[in-house]
Amino acid sequence: GSSMKTPAHWSTDPANPGLTARLLAPLAAIWRLASNLRLRSGRTEIAPVPVLCIGNLIAGGSGKTPMAAALLQRLSARGVAAHVVSRGYGGRLKGPHLVDPSQDTVQDVGDEPLMLSAIGPVWVSRDRVAGARIAAAQGAQLVLLDDGFQNPSLAKDASIIMVDAVAGFGNGRIIPAGPLREPIAQGLGRADLTVLVGEADDRARALVKWPSLSTTPRVDARLVPLQTGIIDQGDRVMAFAGIGYPEKFFSTLRAMGADLIGTQAFPDHHSYSPQILRRLIADARAQDAMLITTEKDAVRLPPAFRREVMTLMVRLEPDDWAPIDAIVDRILAVDVGTR
Repeated sequence: GSSMKTPAHWSTDPANPGLTARLLAPLAAIWRLASNLRLRSGRTEIAPVPVLCIGNLIAGGSGKTPMAAALLQRLSARGVAAHVVSRGYGGRLKGPHLVDPSQDTVQDVGDEPLMLSAIGPVWVSRDRVAGARIAAAQGAQLVLLDDGFQNPSLAKDASIIMVDAVAGFGNGRIIPAGPLREPIAQGLGRADLTVLVGEADDRARALVKWPSLSTTPRVDARLVPLQTGIIDQGDRVMAFAGIGYPEKFFSTLRAMGADLIGTQAFPDHHSYSPQILRRLIADARAQDAMLITTEKDAVRLPPAFRREVMTLMVRLEPDDWAPIDAIVDRILAVDVGTR
C-alpha cells in the first residue's frame, strides 16, 4: 500500500467541511473547470519542466528547425540545459529515443532531429508527453517542443510561431483548401511571439499581405549563411534541395554571388537514390560547377556521396533577441516544484 497519508480535510463532514476544505474550495472549482476543459480537448499533461513550443500555422517548412538550432545554442551559452523533443517526422523509431548523430540514420530519426542533434540533445518521441518527461529526467531544464502547436497532449508554457516571409500563409485557406492548419487570427492569438523570417523586402511584402502579422507581438529574423567564403562572386553552382520552399535556398545562393546554372527541387524530406545523386554529380562536373545542397538535405545523403556535395550552413539571426529571451526568462522563473 501507499505510505502517503490521506489529507484530513478529505474526510470531513460535507455539512461542516472545516477551514482547510473551505479555503481550498475555490481551487477545487478551478481544478474542476480545468479538468472539464482538458477532457473536452483530450487530456493535456504538464511536463516536469517548462515547455517552449516552436510551431507554425501551415503544413510545410517555415523556419522551425533553424529557430530550434538558434535557441539550443543561445540557451547552451547561458548555461541552460535545453533538450529538443520532436516527433521525428520521416523516421521509423517511435521513441522516446535520444538521437545519437554517430549511430542514428535519417531512416531511424528523420532529417531535422539528426541535424539538430549536432547542436544539442534531441529526443524523438511520437508521444510528446513521454519525450518531455524523459528529457526532464535526463537533466533538461527546458524542453524545446519542435512543432506540436496544434497538439493539446502536452501543455506549453509559451509558444513561438515561425512565419516564412515568402511562403506566408499560402492562400490563407485551411487544409485541404490551403496550407493552414488553423485560422490565422486564432493561431497568432494563442502564441506569445511571432518570428517573421526573410529578407527585408520579403518581410515588408508579407506585412502588407497579412495585416494580422502587424497587430501581433513580432520579431523579424533572417537566415544568414554561416561560412560566407564558401561561394565567391561568379562561382558556377548547381543546387538541389528537398525542403518546404527550395526557392528560398536558391535565392540565398544568388544573393551570395553564385552563378546558379542549374537548380533542382525535390519534395520535402526527399530520400535521395544513388542513381539521382550520380546524375546530379555528373551534370555538375560536365558544367564545371560545384554541387551544393542544404544542411537538411545533407544528412539525407548516403555517406558515399557527402564528399561530392557541398553543404550551405545557415543560422537564424533575429533582429532582436530581447523578446525571445524575455519569454525564456519568464518560463524558467516559475518554480519547478509548483508544476
